[in-house]
Amino acid sequence: MSRPEAAAPCLIGVATRTWRPEEVGEAGAPEPLEMWAEVLTAAAADAGAGRGVLDAIGSLAVVYCQTWQYDDAAARLAGRVGVHPAHTCNTGIGGTVPALTVCDAAAAMRRGELEVAAVVSGEALATRRARKRRGEPYRASFPPPQRAPFPFEAPFHPAEVAHEVFQAYLTFALFDTARRAHLGVDLDGYRTELGHLWARAARVAAENPDAWFPQARRPEEIATPGPDNRMVASPYTKRMVAIMDVDMAAAVLLATHEAADRLGVPPERRVYLRGAGYALDPTYVAEHPEMWRSPAMGVAAAEALGAAGIGVDDVAHFDLYSCFGSSVFFALDALGIRPDDPRGFTVTGGLPSHGGPGSGYVTHALAWMVRRLREDPGAHGLVSGVGMHMTKHAYTCWSTDPPRAAPPTPGPPPQPEVRPLVERLEGPVTMLAASVVHGRDGAPERLVAVCETADGSRGYAVATDPDLLAAAEEVELVGRRAQVVADGGVNRLRWDGEDRGSVAR
Repeated sequence: MSRPEAAAPCLIGVATRTWRPEEVGEAGAPEPLEMWAEVLTAAAADAGAGRGVLDAIGSLAVVYCQTWQYDDAAARLAGRVGVHPAHTCNTGIGGTVPALTVCDAAAAMRRGELEVAAVVSGEALATRRARKRRGEPYRASFPPPQRAPFPFEAPFHPAEVAHEVFQAYLTFALFDTARRAHLGVDLDGYRTELGHLWARAARVAAENPDAWFPQARRPEEIATPGPDNRMVASPYTKRMVAIMDVDMAAAVLLATHEAADRLGVPPERRVYLRGAGYALDPTYVAEHPEMWRSPAMGVAAAEALGAAGIGVDDVAHFDLYSCFGSSVFFALDALGIRPDDPRGFTVTGGLPSHGGPGSGYVTHALAWMVRRLREDPGAHGLVSGVGMHMTKHAYTCWSTDPPRAAPPTPGPPPQPEVRPLVERLEGPVTMLAASVVHGRDGAPERLVAVCETADGSRGYAVATDPDLLAAAEEVELVGRRAQVVADGGVNRLRWDGEDRGSVAR
């Protein structure tokens, strides 16, 4: 056997678990450390080769946990399950983290530095939230001597701070509004498309024993606002947004082909990494040159598929990162496939139905992709992750067929083209994206727009005028001219309704 074949990385064991509120009662889910230990042990059992798989772990990574900060999560987990890896890692945050951690381990395997690795994630955010509602502080074991700051992947831009462009349900909604206007689809029509998109995902979730909401829904149930489905940020209703406060854990075990042989892992349990790609879009929302698409998704997907030696038509199963509509639509656009493609876009049911536990969702996606490919030997599966606000994109391609040779090693991602983002806007602007943010009662609260000046500078502007908020959800604002007045550190948007109906209506 040639060296590249011997070092070929493959997923050999996976495990997932969801602790449902109706099952755990008021006590809630166990603390994350116990959740991690359970799924890691179960993943080793899934490999079908006994305790030796656990003992062989040379690298153990724990995805950043938002539920509780441990002094050293990975070291505590190693002690809890009685393993002694040479390397432990507590990752940062982001939707690409599990994929990139797996790819880092795979690269170490190709270099001959590692034989078996584990990546584990888990959150008890639903339990923590329930306790907070009861006025009980959440406590778990092994707290750090001093709490570390939240590991944001990039500093907040002053312009985003001033205009409260923080929440992902807003930033991804802005991208969807730009795409809607680019395609020339009216507001109601686009929300209907979103309803159909998420209805397809919900049908998958209904068959997934792990899904937080294992319930099929009709498109109109998802797209129509109502008392139990309030508007969040146009065009999104509550049933269109990722649910993060869940109690879930997952683990995946990666080994070289040679190590899997030595450990006695049956060949039918192995799913090989056939290709990977990683690329970047701009860090800040308004910096994206074309806000209606993601060039980086196309680059990362092409890199992964090219390394695997296949095209998108050869992929049988997809799990495209599905936190919000734009993350799915941008990926489908980049891949050149339709939203109603019979292959579907998720093997889990998507983040709004399956649930998105912090930074750990892709660990679940990988686990479910392994199960799907074991049932479909020889087929290919493509799993993607999205980090930050449509900034980082990771794609991995998998198959039960081992690669004949080592795939090319991807180089560092090139820096993306950006548009200059400024804090202060004044005078005439063109609106490039616009979303109305709603409160918890469903009422509109403020309009946030990405605007461009005549010289190409970008910035944010807000409005709270009730008439403008109402108009923004009835007519297309994207592409229209407006006026911005700088008011201290905040840019105030003014639009008099001129040229109403000329854009996408």
